[in-house]
Amino acid sequence: MPEAAIDLANVHLSLGSGAGRVHILRGTNMRLAPGEAVGLIGPSGSGKSTLLSVIAGLERPDSGSVRIAGQDITDLDEDRLALFRGRHIGIVFQSFHLIANMTALENVAVPLEFAGSRDAFARAEAMLARVGLSDRQAHYPVELSGGEQQRVALARALVSEPAILLADEPTGNLDGDTGRLITELMFDLRREHDATFLLVTHDASLTRQCDRVMEMADGRVRPLKIHARV
Repeated sequence: MPEAAIDLANVHLSLGSGAGRVHILRGTNMRLAPGEAVGLIGPSGSGKSTLLSVIAGLERPDSGSVRIAGQDITDLDEDRLALFRGRHIGIVFQSFHLIANMTALENVAVPLEFAGSRDAFARAEAMLARVGLSDRQAHYPVELSGGEQQRVALARALVSEPAILLADEPTGNLDGDTGRLITELMFDLRREHDATFLLVTHDASLTRQCDRVMEMADGRVRPLKIHARV
């Protein structure tokens, strides 16, 4: 069996402390093949965003195995984990998470600079052109519309050509027309880079473009008998 791009086995995670501690992931299992696009749905509070954080190494599980691109990331210290994430994982958030005092170009160049790339700004400029923002590269986030900010965030997520792309409700803060444009661009770029794609969404139009759909409930993931793409 070929090695999975994302492979979670019996992952448990609780957050909070004392009486407020909540068991969020309860023996979660998930396996995505290289290049696969999977939509993840489920009710609010079911643990979808937490699961993405575990896959990205932003949260450490209490127990279980998290293997990303063949690497068990639970064994990595913080420095090695940050380096691994920068090389292998791109993340697009609902709320953009751009750095306010950096221009669009600087925001996109950040992961490349962190990785020590000597042509960080040239590559960032090329990626901004790919998302249609060549004329906005010197603008700060506050000077950009919501759709433009999400395009910058998408460019930043993909500029390092990561093997894994994670998106958490990427159109949730956008109007319908802008959301559709972002969706089209996101799937186009994902295919160009042949990235494994895990998409958390409530939007059925997005899940229909995925290879398959999974549902999260009660801290676990299960496949749905919905084949999204025809």
